[in-house]
Amino acid sequence: MPAATTTTTKPSPRERLLNAATELFYAEGVQSVGIDRVIARAGVAKASLYSTFGSKEGLVRAYLERRHEALVGRLRRAAADATDPVERLLAVFDAQASTFSRPGFRGCAFVAAAAEAPAEGQIAEATAEYRQAVLSLFVELAAGAGIADAEGLADQLRLIYDGGSLAANLDHNPEIAAAARAAARILIEAAPRAATE
Repeated sequence: MPAATTTTTKPSPRERLLNAATELFYAEGVQSVGIDRVIARAGVAKASLYSTFGSKEGLVRAYLERRHEALVGRLRRAAADATDPVERLLAVFDAQASTFSRPGFRGCAFVAAAAEAPAEGQIAEATAEYRQAVLSLFVELAAGAGIADAEGLADQLRLIYDGGSLAANLDHNPEIAAAARAAARILIEAAPRAATE
């Protein structure tokens, strides 16, 4: 009987470009990494980048969309794993905190990319979509916890979420997560509950 052979499929040029962009853009910044470095790291022809993404901005948008999907998915899974409605809200901060002590943590990829990009365009759009997704998650969870002004609380919690990431990066202090979670709990517990019939 012949030995079984295993075939390993090489990632597509699109996947290789996204993998290279994810590594380089997050570690070094969108503007400081030239397209030639991404192409060299991915091991693809320059034409592959332009036929797949159209431009460097298109590649940056795809990189941010990939991060959006992964980050929001992780936050939603963490919230879904909690049973208590208040703990669901706090689980978002726990999921975020788990990234603060990872080697290579450099803060929020969206903040970094938006700081280097024009105020309008694909990068700004991708950043706005991510921020809206985080806000929508907080609104959904706050409403599920019976908060009367779920939108108002969600705005406040997103500020803490943003600030926690910024402080953990700038201060090189992953322990800031405990302060962010504590501040979030105070706001949640102080928020008026919706009237029940």
